[in-house]
Amino acid sequence: MRKFFLHLPKSTRWWHPVVGGVTVGLMGWIVPQVLGVGYSYVGSALNGTMALKLMLLLVVLKLFGVTISYASGNAGGIFGPSLFLGAMLGGAIGTVAHGLLPGYTATPGAYALVGMGALFAGIVRAPMTSVLMIFEMTRDYAVIVPLMIANMTSLFISSRFQKQPIYEALAHQDGIHLPSRSTQDDVNQRTVAQVMQKSPQILPAQMRVEDAVEQTRTGQLRIWPVADNGYFLGILDRETLECAFVDGRREQPLASLVETLHVPHLHTDHALHLALDRMSKYHLDVLPVVHRADIHKLEGIVTLPDVLVAYGIDRNASR
Repeated sequence: MRKFFLHLPKSTRWWHPVVGGVTVGLMGWIVPQVLGVGYSYVGSALNGTMALKLMLLLVVLKLFGVTISYASGNAGGIFGPSLFLGAMLGGAIGTVAHGLLPGYTATPGAYALVGMGALFAGIVRAPMTSVLMIFEMTRDYAVIVPLMIANMTSLFISSRFQKQPIYEALAHQDGIHLPSRSTQDDVNQRTVAQVMQKSPQILPAQMRVEDAVEQTRTGQLRIWPVADNGYFLGILDRETLECAFVDGRREQPLASLVETLHVPHLHTDHALHLALDRMSKYHLDVLPVVHRADIHKLEGIVTLPDVLVAYGIDRNASR
């Protein structure tokens, strides 16, 4: 849902929080328990004093309310709602189980407690944090074993359905790509920062196709970055410009030709071999280098000849 809102036109950004706020407000008008952090209702679920139908209703409404609120840019988080949803879902299951087999099951509050930990472990991918958190709340060793089993089951299922943790996925939607353990390389190896061109030729987004074709025909590069007053949009190759020129789109601005959602790029701390891998994958000989925290901040470009020279290969000499 957040990806859907991010793909909407930039001119509609001011209305996104309105959509989320009105939707949550309407739900809260009908079921007030869905509003706020809801720790008091979590306490009712832990004490086993909340009705089954209300807990099931809150699971659905709270999940949708939190999702649309977070996705539309309103204030909200993941930690509190995960505990709320876990308590309601666990309490509902515990109420049913205790009603069917009262002599063999614990009270609904125990199920709500394990549900809190299990859902938190699956969403945040922190099973041991969940165990320690629940133990600090209860000081009861009896709940640790079922909680650990539930946590590992939750972690396994969530990892199978969604390989990427939620915080990492949200960061990638914002163009923030932090280095993972698998991509960390030796400190002494070559990096993109050592070979990139820091002041490349940039085509303005409002430039006409006709002007861009005339300007780029004399250039040495085949691909150029496009920016709008310093706001990096994407890249354009010579073939795309020539096709647009032949098709009669000479007066159109370059911004109409740029693909802005999936732009192959690099960061300055990336290993140099990654530049070769991505050039091969996307069939490009030029890649933009963007800032780690802002994908729309261009820091330079890396060209295939520069990479080959860094590895001691001179393409001109081999011809």
